[in-house]
Amino acid sequence: MAHFIFITGGVVSSLGKGITAASIGRLLISRGLRIRMLKMDPYLNVDPGSMSPDQHGEVYVTDDGALADLDLGHYERFTGQPTTRQSSVSSGRIYWDVLQKERRGEYRGHTVQMIPHITDEIKASIRALAAPDVDVVLTEIGGTVGDIEGLPFLEAIRQIGLEEGRERVLYIHMTYLPLIRAAGELKTKPSQQSVAKLREIGIVPDVLVCRSEQPLTQDIRRKLSLFCNVPLHAVIEELDVRHTIHEVPLVLAEQGLDEIILVHFRLPRPPAQLADWRAMVAAITQPRGTVRIGVVGQRAELPDTHKSLHEALRHGGGAHQQSVEIIPLPAGDFTAGKAPARLPEINALLIPDGGDADDLAGRLAAVRHARETGLPFLGIGRGFHCAVIEYARHVCGLTEANDTDTAPDTPHPVVHAAPHGEQLGAKPCALKPDSLLAKIYGATRISERHRHALELNPAYRPQLEAAGMVCSGTDPAGHDVQVIELPAHPWFVAVLFHPEWKSQALHPHPLFRDLIRAAIHHRSHHPPA
Repeated sequence: MAHFIFITGGVVSSLGKGITAASIGRLLISRGLRIRMLKMDPYLNVDPGSMSPDQHGEVYVTDDGALADLDLGHYERFTGQPTTRQSSVSSGRIYWDVLQKERRGEYRGHTVQMIPHITDEIKASIRALAAPDVDVVLTEIGGTVGDIEGLPFLEAIRQIGLEEGRERVLYIHMTYLPLIRAAGELKTKPSQQSVAKLREIGIVPDVLVCRSEQPLTQDIRRKLSLFCNVPLHAVIEELDVRHTIHEVPLVLAEQGLDEIILVHFRLPRPPAQLADWRAMVAAITQPRGTVRIGVVGQRAELPDTHKSLHEALRHGGGAHQQSVEIIPLPAGDFTAGKAPARLPEINALLIPDGGDADDLAGRLAAVRHARETGLPFLGIGRGFHCAVIEYARHVCGLTEANDTDTAPDTPHPVVHAAPHGEQLGAKPCALKPDSLLAKIYGATRISERHRHALELNPAYRPQLEAAGMVCSGTDPAGHDVQVIELPAHPWFVAVLFHPEWKSQALHPHPLFRDLIRAAIHHRSHHPPA
């Protein structure tokens, strides 16, 4: 029978609940437990698919094609456990489902209310993950305690505590202790008030995880324990880590958080198996060198818009015991004969998904620079489109080549709308046996996640291949091109799918691992002037 952990946050937003939840998941797995993870968000969007990445960060895509919150990326990267459309639930989705049931007459004429109908739907979403083979369901409640939109979720998890019994439910509350620098002391009052809000709802936290800029003194721990009604040993300190977010599980383990959870649930307590995690962290925190990856295009300077991509690059660096410095390169800096100031420092160039017509010229110029100078290059999604368009224009002589989204009337639509509409989720891909990609993956059949509506136009494939481009990855039928590479180039790859969504801390994605290897090789042969 599954146990339930609920993680809430108070005082301020952006506390890092997602990282903390993922870290707890990793610790429980290290103790031999089988887990599932769930993010519940109070916004009214049905899913984050239509939300601006500037506001909410990247949209994560699961194997089954769900458009999900970016925290699901943290869950998968830390735990290695798959997530699905059941793992990301918003208020909008809950209300949508309830209203559809009402329209279908499933409530048999009853007045539809926040309690019990909305709360019952929330509880059903949580319990849907409590399969017979699951020991613990970890649920992160988005938002901040006190926000009106989050109240139905808090009421629902209160009810689960009553229904399941307190020995099978554990509440973890994350809070923030502000530092008054003039006085040189941490203040506990906001945390006390945050817990008081929870207690008004009927939730008494079992564990208090405290974010702060300096260590908690014993006096502060005792004060928090007394006024928040939390055992002293369950007041957990979470300072900013020095090097990498992957240190957080080790920080929590040192304070015995996993032990607290196992004791509360009266579960077996085998020793934690964290040797592989410690080795991975050591590779990141004790690098032998630094590689610099230039990321071109819109929002390149906003880390959360490409969160999975940045983490995948760092995973690849860790595989070679290299620190990865990600250098944003505005697309506009490549136009009008102007090169970015830091371009000579770059060991590899990457063009991610996203962007619009305004930065297309700059992206194409960046692709051309990488292709003509031998700089290792990886294009993803929109970066794939740019690689195809640039090659068509400057190698095949199709000077007006473009995609039909940017230029509907282009005479050479080398990239056009996918015949079957937007592609979402995991899709199989067949790799040519002698291709670079097959060597990188060590396989000729792979599966990767997609989110795209534009593809390479098959009418132009013969011309592109005749000019030296290799379409090295396609759907199993051999029709839809998913990967291109240039054998005449030291390392030039563009993929339509998103490999960053399948990279994990303990299992770096082979494509990013090999990109970093190519960057190291380029660095050794092209030292900066």
